[in-house]
Amino acid sequence: MMHWPGALAVAAVVGLLALVFVGCGGSPDRGRVADGHPSVVPVDLASIPDAVPRHEPLSRYGNPPEYEVFGQRYRTMASSAGFEERGLASWYGTKFHGRRTSSGEPYDMFAMTAAHRHLPLPSFVEVTNLDNGKRVVVRVNDRGPFVGGRIIDLSYAAAHRIGMVEKGVAPVRVRAVGPEDGPAEPVQLAAIEPLTRSDAIEAGNGTDAPVSFVQVGAFADREAAERVGRDLRALGFSDVVVTTLARNPEDPLHRVRIGPLEGAAAVQEVAERLHRAALEDYRVVVEQMQ
Repeated sequence: MMHWPGALAVAAVVGLLALVFVGCGGSPDRGRVADGHPSVVPVDLASIPDAVPRHEPLSRYGNPPEYEVFGQRYRTMASSAGFEERGLASWYGTKFHGRRTSSGEPYDMFAMTAAHRHLPLPSFVEVTNLDNGKRVVVRVNDRGPFVGGRIIDLSYAAAHRIGMVEKGVAPVRVRAVGPEDGPAEPVQLAAIEPLTRSDAIEAGNGTDAPVSFVQVGAFADREAAERVGRDLRALGFSDVVVTTLARNPEDPLHRVRIGPLEGAAAVQEVAERLHRAALEDYRVVVEQMQ
């Protein structure tokens, strides 16, 4: 299993933070020491709540305009507002438990925290595992990971929440959240409206045969619908369409659907894939075109 620390890499090379990390034992050889699971888990991981986004002053430590690790220079963002990215997440555990993070706080592998190379410390982000749809909100208080292809290092508890502890890495979406917006709107259904011929044509089916769609969400906000559509495509669903039902110009409803699907077997396959991705709230819509 490959894990990489956040704070200790910065400690070894960033003079600005040297005082914070005195006695932490950071060195370029740290990757040779095994990291991993705790031998005893002192808490019920399922009971640990998400980090709660709130306004906090920037940490005195860990926020230089730029810093260098292993010859690579990194810039620190002034704000996390609007930040979103996709890539691989990893996690770090026992090797760094109790040691100082880049913000100067001790690392707690049982807290909902994370390390990021660029976000200001602290920041709050929602991390979605694109393999299974599970989400967690974490407080970014550390720097890292400094391994190619990784975009965020999660605490052990956060990695456990989104089901990636055993695998070690997972494809994720990272989205900044603040006190004013909180977690993204969950994938859930509104009431199902009748399917019209225009829906079928927009989805690429212009025949008079019955058509089936699996509806995964209905949203008043178009961007929320598009976001769910993007997540579904990232999970491997190719026939994702977002259609708008104009109930009236001021109150549209944006529906996220997979389809059109031909036959019960195709519908069942989509349903099983959604179930494996932990997306339980969906409806099957079957309509005879007139």
